[in-house]
Amino acid sequence: MSAIIIAVLVLATASTGALFKPGEWYQELRRPSWTPPNWAFPVVWSILYLAIGFAGWLVWEAQGMGLAIALWLAQLVFNAAWSWLFFGRKRMDLAFVDVCLLFLTIVAFILTAAQVSQMAALLFLPYAAWVATAATLNRAVWRLNPDAAPA
Repeated sequence: MSAIIIAVLVLATASTGALFKPGEWYQELRRPSWTPPNWAFPVVWSILYLAIGFAGWLVWEAQGMGLAIALWLAQLVFNAAWSWLFFGRKRMDLAFVDVCLLFLTIVAFILTAAQVSQMAALLFLPYAAWVATAATLNRAVWRLNPDAAPA
């Protein structure tokens, strides 16, 4: 039953990417030359969401509700909020704050989960790397397009 609940939570988080898509607004923004190709985002996120779900399940099975699961749930909230802030609201500034909080929550989960499940902590390392890249990209796009956000 816990695996089903975790899968539903992860799918709900992932669905924000489908609800708030890049669209025409994003396509018109200036982006740095090192921006990953469009096809990479759904591929990478699909793999990461599987790892996020499995890591959450490992920690839940090992410990149940505790600090690691609270951090796991918090990172889902920050993760879901980013697409809404960046693509939905077109608030690159608030999205940057959100993605920084997401990164910090991921790191806190890694440190906390490592005491419960080494595998869960390891599963979050690629996620941390991708989110650090996403934060850097968010900041770069924001700097390249200072007037692109709605007033």
